[in-house]
Amino acid sequence: MLAAASMQEGLAAAAERWATEEGQPRPVLSFASSAAVARQVDEGAPADLVVVADDRWMDWLASRDALKGSPVPLVRNALVAVVPLGKETPVSLAAFAGDEGAGRLAMGEPDSVPAGEFARAALQTMGLWEALSARLAPGDNVRASLALVERGEAAMGIVYASDAAASDRVQVAERIAPAMHPPIIYYAARLSGSQHSHAQDFLDYLASSEGKQAIAEHGFTLP
Repeated sequence: MLAAASMQEGLAAAAERWATEEGQPRPVLSFASSAAVARQVDEGAPADLVVVADDRWMDWLASRDALKGSPVPLVRNALVAVVPLGKETPVSLAAFAGDEGAGRLAMGEPDSVPAGEFARAALQTMGLWEALSARLAPGDNVRASLALVERGEAAMGIVYASDAAASDRVQVAERIAPAMHPPIIYYAARLSGSQHSHAQDFLDYLASSEGKQAIAEHGFTLP
């Protein structure tokens, strides 16, 4: 399975639970940004399933005949602003934007990474994009952005709520209202090149209430 980087803990938990309950080998999981995952599929990477954080990438894969069947929604996510644990930093994005000496803002690359696209949309809606766009530290995926904040290389970052929940080295400074950006919904689909007979079984499990709950326990919400 190829999946969005922010799904690491949630999908790992779901995969482990399914394998244990069904007596099947644990699915092999590989993670990158949704954009990178979609391109890997298009380039012929061997995989049975794909999970992305933006339905536009699913639409793109469908347009290239890469999918077997229709995508299914799994879980939702939210955006949060995080700062290094224990560091004294501005307590909100607005305060951070107003302090030109506060440092850089880590977030996904806004032109290609869904987390960055959602973050840019939120900052634009909040009227903060102009002040912060020149201070960005863009990452190839949301976990790279989280790592910059964890190491103190960026004073603040915008990541998914699930990423903040997975880290013990950052703290949430602000929760961004969902109305500030388009909905963040993860979709899963089977790939047209799928070869493993149990791939559909695992996809069905992920789409079930039990599978969705296994993922949601790691910082996500149900759709």
